[in-house]
Amino acid sequence: MPKLNNKIIVILGPTSSGKSSVAIKLAQKLNGEIISADSRQIYRGMDIGTGKIKPDQPGEIPQDFADQGKIYAGSIPFISEGIIHHMLNIVSPKTNFSAAQFKKKADKIIKDASGRGKLPIICGGTGFWIKAIVDNVIYPEVKPDWKLREKLEKKSAEELFAMLKKMDSRRAKNIDAKNKIRLIRAIEICKTLGKVPIPLAPSLCKPAHLWRGEGWGEVDFLQIGIDIPKEKLHKNIKKRLKQRFSQGMIEEIEILRKKYKLSWKKIQNFGLSYGLIPQYLKGEIKSEKELFEKIFQAEKDYAKRQMTWFKKDKRIIWLKNYIEIKREVLDFLAQ
Repeated sequence: MPKLNNKIIVILGPTSSGKSSVAIKLAQKLNGEIISADSRQIYRGMDIGTGKIKPDQPGEIPQDFADQGKIYAGSIPFISEGIIHHMLNIVSPKTNFSAAQFKKKADKIIKDASGRGKLPIICGGTGFWIKAIVDNVIYPEVKPDWKLREKLEKKSAEELFAMLKKMDSRRAKNIDAKNKIRLIRAIEICKTLGKVPIPLAPSLCKPAHLWRGEGWGEVDFLQIGIDIPKEKLHKNIKKRLKQRFSQGMIEEIEILRKKYKLSWKKIQNFGLSYGLIPQYLKGEIKSEKELFEKIFQAEKDYAKRQMTWFKKDKRIIWLKNYIEIKREVLDFLAQ
């Protein structure tokens, strides 16, 4: 087994690119644990619509966690394909969860996993969150302004983006213009601080060695992106979408609304299928066929935005298959 030496692997890429499968194979081979970096999969009850992996046995607690009584990031990790996964199902969909909260919890998990001789493998497609870990970004502690949020909730994503652009054009260039939750949070921070702090560009950071304070030492990151042709990616998106429809994605939204007493607006703020299925259930989208096509297009647009974000980071190594990725990871760990 190669020496870990505070080394962390990141497997990233657009939706439906096969990230999870690659991360699980690596974890199985290299005694790893997976930390999810997905801004929707953190929520309980949002399983089918987010493409969340399934636990081997629901409710099963990994033995070393049961022995020590450990609970990480507010939840017990679960096992899928024999591998421990963290940062899934950790909060109620009634609450908001920020990049700052993600980083704080993920840092603890990564440090603990490394201390137990495990290889931390971050896997996900939320670029803003991945950057928070890799570049050790310290986000401002700005408390929620509930009155402001209530006021902003009434506005469309387009209106919110226009507001942010006037307040802080630099942040507007780096945000998902269709994500109301992030737009509202950015405006909230902007009103408090005058602008939204933006992490240093990769060229201004040490390439991979980032000081993290007591107990960390130097940390090496290897970021690998799944290089997949657009045509194949779109086929994958369509195939997975068909599976989700057959698995009960529409019914999941109805259950989510009743169980957590969520408004349609709150559900729609999660975007993608969660933004469109409520329109179908309210009769605004007339058929399942129309709904399917709208979600399919939304997923393709989302994948494009993800790639636009990732391509800005020149440290990411883009590889096509597991064999190439495994070779790169083994070389990195052997250094």
